[in-house]
Amino acid sequence: MAKEKKKSGAPLGNKNAVGNDGGRPPIYDSPEEFQKKIEQYFNSLKGEFHYEEINNIKQKIWDVDPEYPTITGLTYFLGFESRSTLYEYAKKLEFSHITKKAMLRVEKSYEMQLYNPKPTGAIFALKNMDWQD
Repeated sequence: MAKEKKKSGAPLGNKNAVGNDGGRPPIYDSPEEFQKKIEQYFNSLKGEFHYEEINNIKQKIWDVDPEYPTITGLTYFLGFESRSTLYEYAKKLEFSHITKKAMLRVEKSYEMQLYNPKPTGAIFALKNMDWQD
């Protein structure tokens, strides 16, 4: 006796399946909105500071430390639940260029860290971005 293959998803006629083409609706409908949110992410990494005079010397005091951009940070900031969603946007024609350019900005940040005395973390990250020795 052959086993019947179980179908996935909601059964036909299920009210939860009506009008669902499969998957969650996209978070971003327009490339412009997507680009604006990406720019907000990179701007948020600059940190915030003010100046104080200490012993008659004007010094920069960081209120929020600057951060390095990361793929995970970008993904989270965009409201995605996983990196794979970011990679899916890179496959969509209208979002492809924007997504790939943002990911390249993150990659550039890792590349710049190679000039640090201990670039081990950057090397690891770049190898995961298909860089090779």
